[in-house]
Amino acid sequence: MSENKPRGRKRADDSKGSGSEKKKFFKPKRKSFKPKKAKTHADDGLIRLNRYLAHAGIASRREADKLIASGAVSINGEIVTELGTKVKPSDEVHYGGEKISGEKKQYVLLNKPKDYITTVDDPQKRRTVMELVVKACSERIYPVGRLDRATSGLLLLSNDGELTQRLTHPSSNVKKIYVVGLDKKVSKKDLIQLVEGVQLDDGTSHADKAYYHRNGEDKSQIVLELHSGKNRIIRRMMEAMDYKVIRLDRIQFAGLSKKDLPRGRFRHLSEKEVGLLHRLAGLQIKH
Repeated sequence: MSENKPRGRKRADDSKGSGSEKKKFFKPKRKSFKPKKAKTHADDGLIRLNRYLAHAGIASRREADKLIASGAVSINGEIVTELGTKVKPSDEVHYGGEKISGEKKQYVLLNKPKDYITTVDDPQKRRTVMELVVKACSERIYPVGRLDRATSGLLLLSNDGELTQRLTHPSSNVKKIYVVGLDKKVSKKDLIQLVEGVQLDDGTSHADKAYYHRNGEDKSQIVLELHSGKNRIIRRMMEAMDYKVIRLDRIQFAGLSKKDLPRGRFRHLSEKEVGLLHRLAGLQIKH
C-alpha cells in the first residue's frame, strides 16, 4: 500500500524562481520647500539698465550691455559701466548727451471712423480717437498728425516723439492717398487742374496724382495722392474748384495700408514697417 505522506506547507523560499528578488519599496523623496522671497518695496519699479535702453529703442539688450560697458551711459549724471545695474522710474538716464526714456516704443495704426476727434482730450466731451485705442498698450500714445472729424481712414499713433516730429514736419516727404467723394461728377479738365495746381489763400497747392476711383465707375469719386501737410488741404482745394466734399477717406499713409483693417479697429506695426517709417523719416534704424 502506498503511504500517504502529509503535505507540508511550502516555505517562502521554496517557491518557483528561488533566485527571484524580493519586492523593493521606495519612499518618495521629499522636495525641499523654499519659500519665495517677498518682493521688497525697494525693488518696486526697478528695471535693468539694458532693458531700459532696449525699450527706449537705443539698442538690443546685448548691444546695450556693450554700450554700458564702454561708459557711454550715465544715470543721474554718473557714468555707469557695471552690467546688471538697475534703474528707478525717477532716475535720469543719458546716452550720447541726450536724456532718454525707458518707455517701450509703440506704433499703432488705426482705421478711424467719422465723428471722432483726433486729439488726446476734448473739453467738449466729444468722442476722440483715444477711446478706440485705449486697449492697444499700457504706454501713453499720441496721434501722428491729424484727420478732421468728418474724415475717416488711417491714423498712426505712437509715443516715438522724434519720429512723430519728422513725419509731421512741413518739409517731410510723407505720401498720403485719399478717396474723395464729391457732390457732383469731376471733369477730366479738373483732374488735370488738381495736379497742375489750385490757387488758395496761402498759395498754390497741388496733388501729385489725381484720377477716378475704380476706373471711373462713378466720376464723383476720385483718388488724390499728395505730400502736402497743410490743414484741410483737400477740402480747400475742392471748394476752390466749386466742389463739395461729401466723403474723405485716407487709404494710405507713409506706405502703410488699411488692408484687412476694419473701420474702428487698430493693429500694431511690424518691425519691418517701423523700420520703413524710420528710413522714410531719415532716422537711424535702432535694433
